[in-house]
Amino acid sequence: MESISIGLLGLGTVGAGVVKIIENHQDKLAHQIGCPVKVKKALVQDLEKDRGLAIEDGILTLDPEDVLADPEIDIVVEVMGGIEATKEHLLVALKNKKHVVTANKDLMAVHGPELLKAASANECDLFYEASVAGGIPILRGLVDGLASDRITKMMGIVNGTTNFILTKMTKEGRTFDDVLKEAQDLGFAEADPTADVGGLDAARKMAIMSTLGFSMNVDLSDVKVKGITDVTAEDIEYAGQFGYTMKLIGYAHRDGEKVEVSVEPALLPNEHPLSSVNDEYNAVYVYGEAVGETMFYGPGAGSLPTATAVVSDMVCTMKNMRLGVTGKSAVNPQFEKKLKEREEISSQYFLRLHVQDEIGVLAKLTSIFSNHGVSFEKILQNPLNGAGYSEIVLVTHKASLDHYEDILMELKDYHAIHSIESSYRVEGGEKG
Repeated sequence: MESISIGLLGLGTVGAGVVKIIENHQDKLAHQIGCPVKVKKALVQDLEKDRGLAIEDGILTLDPEDVLADPEIDIVVEVMGGIEATKEHLLVALKNKKHVVTANKDLMAVHGPELLKAASANECDLFYEASVAGGIPILRGLVDGLASDRITKMMGIVNGTTNFILTKMTKEGRTFDDVLKEAQDLGFAEADPTADVGGLDAARKMAIMSTLGFSMNVDLSDVKVKGITDVTAEDIEYAGQFGYTMKLIGYAHRDGEKVEVSVEPALLPNEHPLSSVNDEYNAVYVYGEAVGETMFYGPGAGSLPTATAVVSDMVCTMKNMRLGVTGKSAVNPQFEKKLKEREEISSQYFLRLHVQDEIGVLAKLTSIFSNHGVSFEKILQNPLNGAGYSEIVLVTHKASLDHYEDILMELKDYHAIHSIESSYRVEGGEKG
């Protein structure tokens, strides 16, 4: 094999990073693989756009078939984004016996099983390390590094935009809207940030991680999702008074044969390692029955960090090509999907209420909780000046989700409750 040819679908931020790494690390790539690596074609939308790269004539194209149907292209690298049209492109590539590397979490969360099946049927590799947590090798860690272990829990910060926002809100006492505008100005948030701040981006990553970590098909619809748009400066201030830090946490837990997967703002003890993960950085805790606790930390996005994961997948594919073992990477899930019911999910909870400032309200609240077998670990009551209301902030001991949701329904019907201001999960604050 004289050389290995790459075809790019997309040449934006990540695509440009891939080209730079291939050019700048050519000696290392050739040493690992045994032959040179070259970019033969790149699909773009604008041939004249300045990409900050010296690109040879004839590489850029507007026609996807120049990449998908070129018999000299060995590996198709998809960094264009999108879901349905992109899926069709990759199915064509696989049918044409081209290996695929993608950084597309949206695509893999929705159509991953179909694409992996097509890759296996055509004896092609399909790798997608860069789809989760940018340059952090979390997927390879789950599939290869922890292959002999049984993963019981994964939790972490897997969206840099929301972590940047919550970090600024926590450290500077600013509002969500104010920090979101700064994030957009700095390029950490999209013009339409809905997928990030609404939790969907993180949910797609958790679906992918759960499928691999638990070896069962976890769909995006199986992930309970709550974003950070309703998080207030007051919530973060009270969390700090109680010794907690607010983070958007992706959470996946397996008990026996059943799993729960969620993405939601959660309170972590200040001493928890994830509490110190700030700005646009990502980190994922993985718990295995044999290895115990491991943590993966690093930049969750960016041109070169994400491109590093893409090129690492390319190297794996190229090594497989040299060994003649391509198409063996996809492993069918071992277990049938079984999701936990509400009564099987338990946690501590943070609750902030505005109540009428009158005698007996706190006693009634205590009665409502105790009737469901739930007690308080921490509680704080402050008057709201001139409003005739008090603010009650509390953290429960561990309670089942069904009992907690029943409590919330009773509180909504209690005449002395003016409003339920906020409610969040508390993770890692109580053992057991």
